[in-house]
Amino acid sequence: MASIEIDRATAAKHSKSRSVDLKLEVVVIPVSDVDRAKAFYTRLGWRLDADFASGDEWRVIQFTPPGSACSVIFGKNVTAAAPGSARGLYLIVSDLEAARQDLLGRGIEVSEPFHGAGDTHAGPDEPYLFGSIRVRGVDPKRGSYSSFASFSDPDGNGWLFQEVTARLPGRIEGDGTTFATRTELAAALRRAAEAHGEHEKRTGGHDENWVNWYADYIVREQAGQPLPS
Repeated sequence: MASIEIDRATAAKHSKSRSVDLKLEVVVIPVSDVDRAKAFYTRLGWRLDADFASGDEWRVIQFTPPGSACSVIFGKNVTAAAPGSARGLYLIVSDLEAARQDLLGRGIEVSEPFHGAGDTHAGPDEPYLFGSIRVRGVDPKRGSYSSFASFSDPDGNGWLFQEVTARLPGRIEGDGTTFATRTELAAALRRAAEAHGEHEKRTGGHDENWVNWYADYIVREQAGQPLPS
């Protein structure tokens, strides 16, 4: 058995044996100007959860990205990390271009789409591509997990959009079909509709069971299983 297969089997075994869920709740990002950072993350359209202070020596602000179960916090005397040192913070999106256009519409600078290719060592500012060089444009095969865009906050903390349309096997228990937002659900329905249109062309007729076909397509897509033809 290959090493990666052993690792996956071991991970699955450990996951099933756990009796306590471990849910990532908060990521701390270091900033130099708290009010400037608050204005930036407000402009992103993220939900402001808290802004607490204790005198002039301590302040913490919490934001949550739309549809995310994990929040970010920053503030004064919250972390000893250097401002701008948080890099490779991933934001998973189902439609990369829609996510880019949303930021551009808010006046936020965001990179053109790119993907990783080859095994060339990346520069120090690109550790999140796991040793691959950046190549302009989305992944030619439009593979899930393969297309990116990046942006930074005023301190240089680096964020990445990563387009994920089908989860890798093992990420979901059972059929586990869930959507964090209506936008993600709508995108999945559009993909199912397009695929079903091709299905009807191949079969040469109207499929009266299209509802079940859509459901099967969406469940398989999220679970990383072979899609119906």
